[in-house]
Amino acid sequence: MKAMIFAAGLGTRLGEISRSIPKALIEINGKSILQIAVEKVYAHGFDDIIVNVHLFADLVENEVEKLRKLNFNITVSDERKLLLETGGGLYKTRWFFDNDPFLVYNADIITDLDLSALYRFHMENGGIATIAVRNRPGKRFFLVNESGLLKGWCNKETGEEIIVESNPGVLKEAGFSGIHIVNPEIFKYMDEGVYSMTPLYLRLAQSYKIFTYWHDDGFWADIGTPENLKYVRKYFG
Repeated sequence: MKAMIFAAGLGTRLGEISRSIPKALIEINGKSILQIAVEKVYAHGFDDIIVNVHLFADLVENEVEKLRKLNFNITVSDERKLLLETGGGLYKTRWFFDNDPFLVYNADIITDLDLSALYRFHMENGGIATIAVRNRPGKRFFLVNESGLLKGWCNKETGEEIIVESNPGVLKEAGFSGIHIVNPEIFKYMDEGVYSMTPLYLRLAQSYKIFTYWHDDGFWADIGTPENLKYVRKYFG
């Protein structure tokens, strides 16, 4: 099965930590978070991976070469000239995927989520995408109805709210986990450019089923801040 790992993030919230190395090469217990992500997705059968690169691209490609020598099958999508964000970055790699649903995974996520169970859930429900979510602190949330379908988005800090249909019923806030399963059909509704997956999902949710997969149990962390990185290192130390 195929997967895309987003590894081109700038890591601006990490401050000094990401001034000399890309976020994807930050280490936890002697392994880069890119290696941790690759090992994670491989363990669940996603054994054909594409990774995007931008800042410190040469360093990330060196790490990819090391992982290839460990028998991981990895292709690189080069975004050196322009960081395309998640939506544009995924669209650039559309040639890589076949007709089967695939995994999209943020490299800076550390979790024990069962990716195989997520994939089975997606196949059983038949939506155009399935987004892993959980109850967690944050500022921005997806809004989900009682059937687990995506119906909106909100920013608690600014008060902005987007609802994709009239009378959606009771909606629940869902924190995105940075992991999703996507049907290749989605590329028909995408274009080149610099944009994130969130507005794309909100647009598609008006006409297509986008499911959410809740995983409130187990470990999950985003190492995007020094505090979170320290927490993860302590947890696995």
